[in-house]
Amino acid sequence: MVDDSSGVIRYTECCLIDHDCKIMRGDFILHPNGTWSYSNGDEDVQETIDGSTLVITRSMQNWHTHLPMVLNRGMGEGLTLNDWLESNIFPTERRVTPEFVKIGTLAGVAELIGSGTTFACDMYHFPEAIAPVIADSGIRGIVCGPTTDWPPSKDGSPDSGRVLNELESLIRSGKLAEGRVEYGIATHAIYTCSEEVLRRASDLSRKYGSRLHIHTSETRAEVAACHAEHNMYPIEYLDSIDYFTEGTVCAHCGWVTKREMRILAKHNAHAVHCPVSNQKLATGGTLSYPAMKEAGVDVRLGTDGAASNNSLDMRSDAKSASLIQRHDHWDATILPPTETWQLATKGSNDWVTWSLDDISMRPRGIGDRRLLANLLYSTARCLDVWVDGNCIRRDGKTLTLNENQIIGELELAVAEYYDGINPPQR
Repeated sequence: MVDDSSGVIRYTECCLIDHDCKIMRGDFILHPNGTWSYSNGDEDVQETIDGSTLVITRSMQNWHTHLPMVLNRGMGEGLTLNDWLESNIFPTERRVTPEFVKIGTLAGVAELIGSGTTFACDMYHFPEAIAPVIADSGIRGIVCGPTTDWPPSKDGSPDSGRVLNELESLIRSGKLAEGRVEYGIATHAIYTCSEEVLRRASDLSRKYGSRLHIHTSETRAEVAACHAEHNMYPIEYLDSIDYFTEGTVCAHCGWVTKREMRILAKHNAHAVHCPVSNQKLATGGTLSYPAMKEAGVDVRLGTDGAASNNSLDMRSDAKSASLIQRHDHWDATILPPTETWQLATKGSNDWVTWSLDDISMRPRGIGDRRLLANLLYSTARCLDVWVDGNCIRRDGKTLTLNENQIIGELELAVAEYYDGINPPQR
């Protein structure tokens, strides 16, 4: 007899919240392809799990990360953005190696899984050290690597082209883990990339159908400098040089005109709201969700790196997105729990279970009507995580990564990474 139960899971007596955010109750079957159905109780399943103290939801999706920057978490606190970059981030990143990147990525992915996230769109150096970690962990990812040498030459000599060739080779090698993980192309920002570099990255994206990823209009200074040099704002400038390809990921978008929003919509670009990072670094501008929505822009959420956020927990950014949009627009009806949760989980095909035993999840209210608001604005423990029918976390313990070992390796790596560097901190 053929066993058709592989990856098919039954949860009994539980709540389930799908993309429509309607609360359903009963016994449910989770299928490996990401769908669900009510259980009759007689199906062939891999396992039956008591769900009476659980709520099942779609997993969260993190659309802007620098996973290895867990190595930088907690450093440079209380500094201005420019001081933070110049005296903390850039000096340490000049010493980064594939080995450091791997350890930082392991820690970052462990944090993602532990907080109910199964997808990351990453941007960092040494993508060849990042993608295998994501693939082996069981989650999904787009790993966007740079196209220019790092660290840049101190004597102003031209870029060697080595990094570009290595990235193209990675992209050409194809996706990892049966398509769960793919390589993309990172162009850091218009103020760090020349027009030639931006065009070259766009050409590479078109050649292989790979995703572009860029920081866009994060600060007022960036926007003013671009306008002074090109008589255009950043997104207008990128459009003028034919930079955009399908689904370009534009992180931050805090200082964007309505005309630029229409440009993003025209190219089906993703505008990624990173509210916690933007507030911590005091960038001043906030992505305008109502205006983006009106313009037809696809908005996603991201944490940014742990260096500028301290956390990779998407629930914190979802909560912050809801609150800052209401605050900035003087409108408490913007991004209610349902719409916020849909924004945080948009595109997810995976499942997460959360504990209802936490006091922070009570009261559930009549008909569980307070459940989603509790989950979004309060806290709950992430118990199980399912991707493609594979359980990568069970009962609050990640199965695909050894967190205790990662913690030890991370502390040792950080001690070596910062050896001799004493960046300021207030």
